[in-house]
Amino acid sequence: MSQYAALRANVGLLGTQLGDTVRNQLGPAVLERIEQIRQLAKQARQGTDAEHQQLKQILASLTDDEILPVARAFSQFLNLANLAEQHHTISKAGHSAIEKPEPLAELLTLLKTKNVDVVKTRQAVADLSIELVLTAHPTEVTRRTLIYKLTQIADCLAELEQDLTPLQRGKIELRLSDLITQAWNTNEIREQRPTPVDEAKSGFAVIETSLWQAIPEFIRELDTALKPVLGHGLALDAAPIKFSSWMGGDRDGNPFVTAKVTRQVLLLSRWKAADLFNRDLEVLGNELSMSPANEALQAAAGGSSEPYREVLKQLKNKLVHTRDWLGEALKHDRLQKPDDLLWYNAQLLEPLLLCYQSLLDCKMEVIANGQLLDTIRRAYAFGLTLLKLDVRQESGRHAQVFSEFTKYLGLGDYAQWDEGARQAFLLNELNSKRPLFPKNWNPSAEVQEVLDTCDIVARHGSEALSTYVISMAGQPSDVLAVQLLLKDAGISFPMRVAPLFETLADLTNAPNCISKLLAIDWYRGYIQGKQEVMIGYSDSAKDAGAIAAGWAQYSAQEALVAICQQAKVQLTLFHGRGGTIGRGGGPAHAAILSQPPGSLAGGLRVTEQGEMIRFKFGLSQLAQRSLALYASAVLEGVLLPPPVPKTEWRDLMQQLATDSCEAYRAIVRHHPDFVRYFRAATPELELGQLPLGSRPPKRNPNGGVESLRAIPWIFAWSQNRLMLPAWLGAGASLATAVAQGKTDLIHQMRAQWPFFATRLSMLEMVYLKADAQIAEYYDEKLVPTELQHLGVTLRAQLAADSALLLQLIDAQDFMAKESWIRESIMLRNTYVDPLHILQVELLNRVRHAPETVNDNIKRALMVTIAGIAAGMRNSG
Repeated sequence: MSQYAALRANVGLLGTQLGDTVRNQLGPAVLERIEQIRQLAKQARQGTDAEHQQLKQILASLTDDEILPVARAFSQFLNLANLAEQHHTISKAGHSAIEKPEPLAELLTLLKTKNVDVVKTRQAVADLSIELVLTAHPTEVTRRTLIYKLTQIADCLAELEQDLTPLQRGKIELRLSDLITQAWNTNEIREQRPTPVDEAKSGFAVIETSLWQAIPEFIRELDTALKPVLGHGLALDAAPIKFSSWMGGDRDGNPFVTAKVTRQVLLLSRWKAADLFNRDLEVLGNELSMSPANEALQAAAGGSSEPYREVLKQLKNKLVHTRDWLGEALKHDRLQKPDDLLWYNAQLLEPLLLCYQSLLDCKMEVIANGQLLDTIRRAYAFGLTLLKLDVRQESGRHAQVFSEFTKYLGLGDYAQWDEGARQAFLLNELNSKRPLFPKNWNPSAEVQEVLDTCDIVARHGSEALSTYVISMAGQPSDVLAVQLLLKDAGISFPMRVAPLFETLADLTNAPNCISKLLAIDWYRGYIQGKQEVMIGYSDSAKDAGAIAAGWAQYSAQEALVAICQQAKVQLTLFHGRGGTIGRGGGPAHAAILSQPPGSLAGGLRVTEQGEMIRFKFGLSQLAQRSLALYASAVLEGVLLPPPVPKTEWRDLMQQLATDSCEAYRAIVRHHPDFVRYFRAATPELELGQLPLGSRPPKRNPNGGVESLRAIPWIFAWSQNRLMLPAWLGAGASLATAVAQGKTDLIHQMRAQWPFFATRLSMLEMVYLKADAQIAEYYDEKLVPTELQHLGVTLRAQLAADSALLLQLIDAQDFMAKESWIRESIMLRNTYVDPLHILQVELLNRVRHAPETVNDNIKRALMVTIAGIAAGMRNSG
């Protein structure tokens, strides 16, 4: 299509440069073989089975020396294609081709069309609170050193959009060649798993390279868009979007995240903030050379002839001193903190605001609202801690503390007590003024680790920490236990404690649990009218299938909103979405608008994980656009909430949820051959060898599918293109409803209910990405004959489900109206297909001829896994 001509041209340019690099490095024969494979893959997609067979034969006949370069070439090409696509979404040429090119302008037009009251809009803007929580799982497949090179390549593509002389163009193309050669000669697979500290550093890197610039730019864009509508801009202290992190704080199932690691990450975060603000002050020191100043600034500057510079110089000296101390503190376990450090955001803001007000008083608004305003916006958004850290721990670990302690006191075993006895004990101690744990108590190492974590939380305060998340929370005592542990550690601020409801049973029980919590007088007093609840998407989908999980999440949120409204408590829902549809992900804008009415009133918290952080926030302009999409969606959800579902919609949705869950579990939980089939048909076992994240892939190393984390579960099925978790059960439940004559009701729900429309749209995307032919090839080569019947059944189900959905949406092709998404998937298939075939060949060798496996073969297998993940645009 002509609207994607610029994208295809950039993909072509990068592909040619990669080809030149391969020729220069490995000779023309290797490039010729790669080109032959590429052309065959292209023809096989459009042609007959003959080309498919030829492609398979060529890839199977590659020598050991050829396999790795071929795998690397296609994998690197997919990274470059992703980059070209990212660039396209923010380029001049791509502006008209993408969905929602101007989200804020579109929203304001919509609000005007719908006659939304300006007072309401003003209030919604003032209340706008979005917190994006960066998480490491599944940790970015691409190494940070390669991400840097890809960012530089994106800068080159942006430069090539300008009107250039041949000499200028040649210079940029030479730089492109340089960067692509660098990437080719860099190992794309890590030698070792990243540590939790490495993961945290990758979060800091996203802020430094992208969000540091994007946040003030986005707020400026929002401010400019709102002024004509509201009659005024945003408040100076507006921070509509903030960032937090789980990297270094999420210890659930990760033995490598210890109290020491959490302390290190908190100090590193402060070090990086001091470093970044120091750079800002360098710029401001050069710019703010003016002498006119108000009395307050002159007094602070001690009569200096350049008062702005003097005040900023004082601030800069304190920042450098703080950064130097933090550098030392990172080398020592305990270091006494001196009183002269910059530790609180108010200390950073005070001199900046003093300069700002003085510039306004002296009629220099244009200067005040330039670089200085950007730094002030950063100070409100990031502050001296850069990223607030969440702590996450599993409820059983807290119960273990009290179990050991009550046994030590001779009170019995807390673990064996019923809920009433647990609450009575915890509330009694919460109301007590004495310390809980005696100094001479020597708990086990596991218990001491929990106590040490609470100690770190208490020491670092509310500006450094955000929420304590409790996974596998099911009872009020799970929340009270954490409150007591924090109180005993000497915490001086009311830290938010959020229970995480993640399985189907947990979600169903969530309203009951929160109702009971809010009925406790001590608790109501402690939370000061604010409650946070985390909704788990990935584990619920793994437990019950996508449709049942989606409805359970919706129903739980709806009930929680009603309970909190009645109790006059402000509810903030924290959405644990993964990047993939199988883990509850999908386009953020549509996902936000499909939430129950009223669920955004207390703001939005949502996880952003792994490679999706790079796809949304990896380039500064891209991040700015992603932030605008979030802000526009939340404002729209608040000001134009979706309809309350009709009774007949709920009834059908409940039926679909029940039927789909039964169909899903019949295979995943109850089919006797399923686990063996899963392990044979996907590279699940081999994924453990890929040094992805710091967490072990299983909660229980000896367990079956149920012990697998949601990430490798989804990752494995995306590798063989069956995409099973994202669709299994959904089509079967829809087929039952159609057979019962409910087609008209399905059409009505799709047209009028965003929640249901989003579910079907997600299924469309899954069916477009799924590929039965590729999945069949994995089965043919890797699955024992006696298990292949299950693959046949599942692919037949996929075909029937796909056909039914096309019929229900009255379309010839999936995503026909979303041509951008369709184009994006089609563009990659030519390059992903050879990687699938190669992966099957390599898995075959690794499993059946281990004696032939050398380091090249092992590395090539890892490269195919990473390459397919890049091609699918979401690894887990």
